[in-house]
Amino acid sequence: MAGVTDEPNLPTPADGDPDAPADPESWERPVADLTETEDDARRADALRAGLSEYDLEDEDLALLESPEGEADHAGPAGPPPVLAVVGRPNVGKSTLVNRILGRREAVVQDTPGVTRDRVSYPAEWAGRDFTVVDTGGWERDARGLGSRVADQAEIAIALADAVLFVVDAVVGPTDEDEYVVRMLRRAGKPTILVANKVDDQRGEADAALLWSLGLGEPFAISALHGRGSGDLLDAALALMPLTSEVAGEIPEGGPRRVALVGRPNVGKSSLLNSVSGGERVVVDEVAGTTRDPVDELVVLGGRPWWFVDTAGIRRRVHQTSGADFYASLRTQGALEKAEVAVVLIDASVPMTEQDIRVVQQVIDAGRALVIAYNKWDLMDEDRRSFLEREIEQQLVQVPWAPRVNLAARTGWHTNRLVSALDVALRSWDTRVPTGRLNAFLGELTAANPHPVRSGKQPRILFATQASTRPPRFVLFATGFLDPAYRRFVERRLRETFGFEGTPISIGVRVREKRRR
Repeated sequence: MAGVTDEPNLPTPADGDPDAPADPESWERPVADLTETEDDARRADALRAGLSEYDLEDEDLALLESPEGEADHAGPAGPPPVLAVVGRPNVGKSTLVNRILGRREAVVQDTPGVTRDRVSYPAEWAGRDFTVVDTGGWERDARGLGSRVADQAEIAIALADAVLFVVDAVVGPTDEDEYVVRMLRRAGKPTILVANKVDDQRGEADAALLWSLGLGEPFAISALHGRGSGDLLDAALALMPLTSEVAGEIPEGGPRRVALVGRPNVGKSSLLNSVSGGERVVVDEVAGTTRDPVDELVVLGGRPWWFVDTAGIRRRVHQTSGADFYASLRTQGALEKAEVAVVLIDASVPMTEQDIRVVQQVIDAGRALVIAYNKWDLMDEDRRSFLEREIEQQLVQVPWAPRVNLAARTGWHTNRLVSALDVALRSWDTRVPTGRLNAFLGELTAANPHPVRSGKQPRILFATQASTRPPRFVLFATGFLDPAYRRFVERRLRETFGFEGTPISIGVRVREKRRR
């Protein structure tokens, strides 16, 4: 059947023309006509009434009776206060953050330097919401990557309403700690000195030595076991305002959440730095620099967006260990919380199995999808022709995904992400009225009926869109529909109603006629 093999005629980039694939208008089609005529509505009512002759389950009835409509998306009321956790490496900052959150969020390992970026988490204590920011270990004479980690810790202090300065009570005050104290005094932020690793009363004597730092009485706690953490949070809340005096206002309605995903070292952190207009996250040639998801509110195209930088997705999560294992789990969690994912692929090197797996992970999570080919400035003409062939062969399952070619490090074409994100999110939110959907399927099945199998020809009785985000359709049929025919229906749905940039799911419920 010719219709089954037809592919949607989506725009493809011109060979050798770096500007063609990045043109936002190349994804834009006329907005699909979703108006439902009276004839469409009457047809749908008649088909729905015809289902009464079939054996339906309770979940079928619930689906058929549910009203069509979209959920309201209420945004946060305002910016909560920000509490930064700083200190030199391996004093237990991330362990304390996990204690504050009441769950394992920040990556923790018995090795200095696991946390590298400043990472924000929403937290709550005694009925008050606030944001806790984990930072990398601060070192005075750090070089290279360590120097950029220290820069992020200093930025976290500048953007905080209050600071928890964590010191290892077992080691005692060090020259590094005294330098951090001077930096905190220059910043003028309300600060609490936290003496960590005080597991019993004997450790409190070690904590008393920290008076010499000049920040007042140290709070003796054990972040690992929770000793003294409640009193510490009470004191921190007393220092913080009800709403942040540093963070910007969050617009009503809530910015859309965008996850930057991809294998290690494809330029996710560079892209976040480019769209945010500053050195927001640590960038290094060493693969795997980012380990915690990093949230940043940025303005792009005149609108706010939440961009989330994630750790690179490696070949097999179960083959990783330590910090990389937990970082992979955090990446999956960040993807689940996002609305749209930008999958970055390094255009300057051959596409790998990992790239394909990342794309599939986004589809499995049901998120809208944009594919960004980064490092376009590093490609030569020969590589471009190979890349087009790789896309045709290896990404054949996602011809519907908007594509942007860019160079994150220089900012080339990063502004064109907005059009691609809008297309993907609009499709992700699209709902096809039931009458319009059944009219479409009636015309489709009349022109291209399902093949006869074992002397029977399955018929589609009725269809409805069960949900959006992503769009999910349920077809009631008299028999099993071949996978090829389902793919054919999906392709024609995309051709008719758009759905560029979003996975769609088609479920089939086989129902038999009620015996009399």
